[in-house]
Parts: sequence; structure tokens; C-alpha cells
Amino acid sequence: MMRRLDELHLKCPFYGSRKLADALRKEGEDANRKRIQRMMRQMGLEAIAPKPKTSEPHPEHVRYPYLLRGLEISRVNQVWATDITYIPMRAGFVYLVAIMDWYSRRVLAWRISNTLDPRFCVDALEEALERFGKPEIFNSDQGSQFTAAEFIEPLRERGIAISMDGRGRCLDNVFIERLWRSLKYEEVYLHTYGDVAAARTGIGRYLGFYNTERPHQALGYQTPAAFYDRESRKAA
Repeated sequence: MMRRLDELHLKCPFYGSRKLADALRKEGEDANRKRIQRMMRQMGLEAIAPKPKTSEPHPEHVRYPYLLRGLEISRVNQVWATDITYIPMRAGFVYLVAIMDWYSRRVLAWRISNTLDPRFCVDALEEALERFGKPEIFNSDQGSQFTAAEFIEPLRERGIAISMDGRGRCLDNVFIERLWRSLKYEEVYLHTYGDVAAARTGIGRYLGFYNTERPHQALGYQTPAAFYDRESRKAA
């Protein structure tokens, strides 16, 4: 049911728990709304429609404003963005985090984890910073992994401006949402990963293909890696 819930969310990201539960019941699933809400929390799914504020953030987790509205993205390393998605396996699931350069769409680093502890996000961030330098702006959602001090501090130490999406607004991070759609329909849903190692191998294979072989119309039919490298040389 969680895999089907993920598929429905990709197809209709504006559906909340009530409509998702109704859609699943019409397919014959035993899906009451409370069960769907519990699964959505576990999977990190949220409808794009804004919701009323229901809880206060942890006092040590600072929230930052969204800085990308109306901003022209015109160069590599101007904006990096990150997000987490749910990856189903034959038994259980894992979480995937990726860091992307918005202008080139290149995936700079990624990690998978079977928990939502911030460490796997921090590891991906540190790899991206070590390999590619730093962006001017780093954008994420308001998830606790990205508001945790251990994730925020490497950004602040380097003088990187921090931007966070509005709550319930996954389309503020539209390019990573498109990556998740491509990854799931072109790789994840075509395979049944038997364990975490198989998931890591399959995802790594696909993201390598995405970066170096899959051309993007918006990039003049160049691949993200080729476009990023070319624009980086021009800026040097």
C-alpha cells in the first residue's frame, strides 16, 4: 500500500490524506484516513496545498525564508537544492536524499538511509561541498533534517544564504520533484530491490545515467554533467 500511495502522490501531489484514502479504497485497499495519515508521515509525503500551522518548531531549529521567488537562476553554483524521498523495497523501504545544482540539474551528491536521522543528509552535503565548492544559496524544505544545527552550520560557516520552502509547497523545489518522478518511473518502479545494497546499486546506476547520459531539453539537449562542467569553465 505504501508503494501505491507513493505512486498516487507523484501523480496527484495536490491530494491530501482524505482524497488519497478515497482513491485507495476505490482500488480495493483497506485505507482509512488515519492509516493514510500515519503512512504519509512515515514516508515524508505532504500535499502541496498550504496547511494551517499546527505546531511550533523546536527552539534549536531555526527556520529561514524562501529566497528563490522571482529570482532568475542564470549560472551554476548559484542555487543548490535538496530533498528527501521514499524508496520502496521488497520488504520495507529506505529514504534517499539528493543535492542538486538548480541551473544545470546535476545531482551533486546523494545518500540513502533506513532512518530519518540527519546524518545521511549531512554526509551528502559535505560530499557536495568538498567536490564542487559552494553555492550562493542553498534551498531545502523545513524538514527537521535540514533545520538541524549539524546541517545548518556547514552552510553558515561558509557564508551560504539559506532558503527554505513554504510548508506544504513541494513545488517550491520543482526541479528535485521532477528528478524524483524520473527516478521512480524510470528505475525504482521497474525493479524490486531485495535489500538496501540493491537499492543503493540501482539508484547509483540511475543517477549516473541521469547526470552523464540523459539529455535535457531545457539544457539544449546536453546532459546535466556536461552542462555543469561547461558552465563552470566559463565562470572560472
